[in-house]
Amino acid sequence: MSVLVFVEGLNGEIKKSSLEAASYGSQVAQQLGATATAVAIGEVHEEALTKLGEQGIEKVLYDEDSRLNSFVADAYVKVIAKAAQQESSKVLVFSNSNIGASIGAKLAVRLNGSLATNVTTLPNTDGGSFVVTRGVFSGKAFADVALTADVKIIAVKKNSFDVTHNAGATATVEKLSADLADADFAAAPKETVMQETDGVLLPEAEVVVSGGRGLKGPENWHLIEDLANALGAATACSKPVSDMDWRPHHEHVGQTGITVSPNLYIAVGISGAIQHLAGVNSSKVIVVINKDPEAPFFKAADYGIVGDAFEVVPKLIEAAKALDK
Repeated sequence: MSVLVFVEGLNGEIKKSSLEAASYGSQVAQQLGATATAVAIGEVHEEALTKLGEQGIEKVLYDEDSRLNSFVADAYVKVIAKAAQQESSKVLVFSNSNIGASIGAKLAVRLNGSLATNVTTLPNTDGGSFVVTRGVFSGKAFADVALTADVKIIAVKKNSFDVTHNAGATATVEKLSADLADADFAAAPKETVMQETDGVLLPEAEVVVSGGRGLKGPENWHLIEDLANALGAATACSKPVSDMDWRPHHEHVGQTGITVSPNLYIAVGISGAIQHLAGVNSSKVIVVINKDPEAPFFKAADYGIVGDAFEVVPKLIEAAKALDK
């Protein structure tokens, strides 16, 4: 029996969130005395697949069907289900990403399994149980959930587990064919969304610099971009900023936008409404820069700077550039 981990690719590489899921899955396999197998879909370099051995994966099943290079939920579910059947997998693991959210419930129905999303702990298997802890209410609380079905499906919360590195370890790569039919692609995207820049993608970023109305206008956004460039970070914004078309909506972070889980989240000129906090409270470290000492965001911050962004941010940019020399 294998613990099966679904890994997502991006530009030929494995996403960091999937590396976290692979590390998690290999630890679960150790708990259960099983092996850890990954299933990869789409365009991924073979070197990236073999390097999954560093995260404890012993074997990778890879479906090379070019139609899978764009995400299609029904087709992805069929491939993963095929891999689970082939490996007699009773535990499936993947990242709690947008793709993971799209396939989780479908997999649970197809495999008649129990599903837990937003999982933050390894399972407790004492006494034959299988209990995991998951974040609920936008991360404000946690719930212990028992997975009782024969097949257990776990979506791991981003940035909840470190990526393990067993340097030099490699995984074997085997081809997988799910015999996909045209009907599996009936609900396919009409257009492909292209990456606009070569910058860091927001959902995968380890550092995010975000701006709010305190920037006073789009003409001042260079402060956010310059700091992000100095730190190798992605840029983001609050909902009011995207609503006013200062920034594109795909940069909007919050309950109704993108949820991020970086190692460092820097909020510049953002008051910290509860809807915004819901999208960033999984960040490991939050730094808030605001001239209003009563801004709600300071209550959630690990570090706070009370000051004018137009004075503070240029100094941070200068310091970051100096560290890079």
